[in-house]
Amino acid sequence: MVILILKIYIAFEIFVMLIYTLRHFIFTINRVVGEQRMYYQDIIDTDLPTVSILIPMHNEEKVVTHILDLLISSSYPEEKLEIIPINDHSTDRTNEIIDEYATRHPHIKPLHRTSGKRGKPYGLNDALKEAKGDVVIVFDADYLPPKGIIRDIAVSFKDPQVGAVMGRVVPVNTPRNLLTRLLDLERAGGYQIDQQARHNFKLIPQFGGTVGGFRKDVVIYLGGFDPRILTEDTELTFKLFIRGWKVAYANRVECYEEVPEDWNVRARQINRWARGHTQVMLNYLFSLLKSPHLSFIEKIDGALLLCIYSVPLIILIGLLDSIALFFLGEMQLIESLFIFLLVAAYNSFGNFAPFYQIGTATFLDGTNDRVKLLPLVLFSFIFNIFYVSKGFLEAIIDQVSKRDTEWEKTERYRQQGVS
Repeated sequence: MVILILKIYIAFEIFVMLIYTLRHFIFTINRVVGEQRMYYQDIIDTDLPTVSILIPMHNEEKVVTHILDLLISSSYPEEKLEIIPINDHSTDRTNEIIDEYATRHPHIKPLHRTSGKRGKPYGLNDALKEAKGDVVIVFDADYLPPKGIIRDIAVSFKDPQVGAVMGRVVPVNTPRNLLTRLLDLERAGGYQIDQQARHNFKLIPQFGGTVGGFRKDVVIYLGGFDPRILTEDTELTFKLFIRGWKVAYANRVECYEEVPEDWNVRARQINRWARGHTQVMLNYLFSLLKSPHLSFIEKIDGALLLCIYSVPLIILIGLLDSIALFFLGEMQLIESLFIFLLVAAYNSFGNFAPFYQIGTATFLDGTNDRVKLLPLVLFSFIFNIFYVSKGFLEAIIDQVSKRDTEWEKTERYRQQGVS
């Protein structure tokens, strides 16, 4: 009976792999030869909405001047724009810097949080109470927004169905080391292929919490952001779709970020993503499946998206399963190694973008030299499988124990005065 259960699990694992492989393969083919759905940035309209830009900050003295300088030089009409840096319990010079900017630029309106709990959801909720704009756009503090990006995001809300919009994130520190180069490949596959294909098929593009915006009144109506959930962006995505709103993806609306340059920092980051994403899955999967506002295919795509961080744990258990079958004499060594390599090759982590998806993304970007690093993504997969699985299990414990979660800021590397 034990051997039968172990073999059934192997069959289940292969089935899950095939489903996600087919999904990504279809997305990749669509980006190469399919019809591409246009975004809204070519709309010409002088009646632009009022915009509040929220920038959550905790000890961001290394980067705060860079993002504020770029937002000040934005081409968006200043009379329709307010910038709210959220100083969230900073202990460095962040508060002094943003106050100094506010004295010179009246449309910069700092929000200093010195009491209550720290964390991005708490800061966003407090800032929503102060924001005057109809549209709220969020940038993380380390981002470098181009001059026209605010208009490119805001114009999408001319479509009454759009509740949120997401732009494309591009690493700015790619040349630093091997990790940053691998993360650049992952970002390319995740945005250039996965997000754009979901936009093309009118499925469920994901709001990413930065380089994106949303309708303020809708988010307030939905109750704001749940501070117990570590991925407030994923939660907002599904709250919107379940209630009939759409998320638009803007592949050409690019913004530049710092990716982690240290493997320990990366481990904590993906652990948090996996934990928060799984929290959303546990809270919203059933509501997604019974929502009257979604088509059958949207529900399937949404379920696959919600469950995506469970796949590394399924794979990890499958590998342990294979080892058990090997020692029980039910699987040969060569078969075990073959299964491991097959799993790793098709599920190298990067929004679960497999090799062919990343390779196609580099081709579409016109930067083919990056593809030379593709074989090394295998090592990234082996590294990530543990921390994603850990985050998934922690989310299960969160759900059962009702314990509080604590927000952990990603470390910055940029030097002050260097943009």
